This record gives sequence, C-alpha cells and structure tokens, in this order.
Amino acid sequence: MRTRLIAGNWKMHKTATEAVTFIHEFRKVLSPSIAIDIVVAPPFVSLFAVQQAMTREDRFALAAQNLHWEAEGAYTGEVSGSMLKDLGCTYVIVGHSERRHLFGESNDVVNKKVKAALTHGLIPILCVGETLEEREADHTQTVVKDKLIKGLSDVGVENIPTIIIAYEPVWAIGTGRAASVEQAEEVHAFLRATLTTKFGEIAQDVRILYGGSVSPQNAETLFRCNEIDGALIGKACLDPTTFAKICSLATLAST
Repeated sequence: MRTRLIAGNWKMHKTATEAVTFIHEFRKVLSPSIAIDIVVAPPFVSLFAVQQAMTREDRFALAAQNLHWEAEGAYTGEVSGSMLKDLGCTYVIVGHSERRHLFGESNDVVNKKVKAALTHGLIPILCVGETLEEREADHTQTVVKDKLIKGLSDVGVENIPTIIIAYEPVWAIGTGRAASVEQAEEVHAFLRATLTTKFGEIAQDVRILYGGSVSPQNAETLFRCNEIDGALIGKACLDPTTFAKICSLATLAST
C-alpha cells in the first residue's frame, strides 16, 4: 500500500525568522499519531534556517520549490541540486504551474530538472495540470499526458517508484475552487494508467498527489479516494494548525 504524502508549498511566503516560528508551532500541533509522510517546502532563503530548526524527532522532511538542471556554473540567481542536498533537502518540486506559466518553463526544461533531481539524490515532485480553457475544451487528458510523458523522458524505469506526481488543475490553484472528487479521481486514474502503459506494473508504486485549493473542508473526502495518495498544498499550508489538521485527515483516511 502506498504511504500517503502531504507536501506544503510555501511559495514566496515567510521570511527565515517566520519560517522557524512556523516549524516550532507546527511541531507542537502535529498529532503524535501521524502515520503519513509530510514535506515542507520553504523559499530558498529559508531552507537553511528551517533545516537548523528541525530535529531528528520531527516527522516531516524538507523540500525545495525548484532547482536548476546543471550542477554548477554561471547561472546567476539559480540553485543546484547539490546545493539543495547539502542543505538537507530530500524532495524538490519540479514543473509547478507557476514556473511553467509565469517563468516559461517548457516540458524539456522540466525534464532536465527531473533528471537533475534524481542525479543528486533528490525525490522530484513532478507537477502536471491543465488550464480552465483546456479543461473546457475537453483537452485535460491530452495535456496532462503530454506533460507527464515528456517530463519523464529518458528517466530509467528503476527511478519511477521514487518519483512523485502531483496533479494540479491550474484553474483550482489558489482560487478556492477545488476540482470535484470525481474530476480529481478520473485524472489520477488516467495518470496511473498512462504510467502503467509506459513503465509497467511498477507504476502502481508511484504516489500521485492532488493539488488545488485543498482545505480541511474537502481534504478528507479527497483522501478517501483510492487513486489520491495525498496532496500538494499551497495557501492552507501556511498556517501550522490548518496544515496539521490536513495531515491528520490524511492519516485518518489511511486507516
């Protein structure tokens, strides 16, 4: 059985000082009965402070929100996988819709980043999703399949079980308009079927997260779906109590 995973993407929120405060508060409110994997993804400038604030007893891991595909070089403002690994990161978000749409990241660039993450021993959380226009035109499956297959191009089958996929309908991110359970489950099932066709039964081990206006109000219903292995959370992860509540709901849905 796949272990559920809840990842909190802080985006461009929280200074290093605020990040440390969050970690201390989150530690206090996180239920001791948690039986899932939890990831926090602060901004680059807060990674070191968060890593220093974490202890061996903490039941959550550290992620970065992005990386460059090269190990080093003249890339002003960029951060490499080796730098992230040295800071204690275990995961890295790759191909988030905001990176694709605001910063022009192509499927080719995303693929390079997936392979760079694997090279440096980081677990990539590969994001795929469709815009509202694409959904209304009935192009959802075509779009997410294209991003999935191209994002995993030339990735060895032995790496597939470690990679995490996040389905994030662009029209639901930060809008308060989450996909319905039926919509999310349909796309998750399609993504797994696509992975199975491409890589075989090993695709059953891949965790597929849902991302898009997840909240304590809809989380439990989403997590009751067999095809939904957790969530990539934005706004709701910025409050430690709310984030802890969602983690608890994911644990309850696993029992």
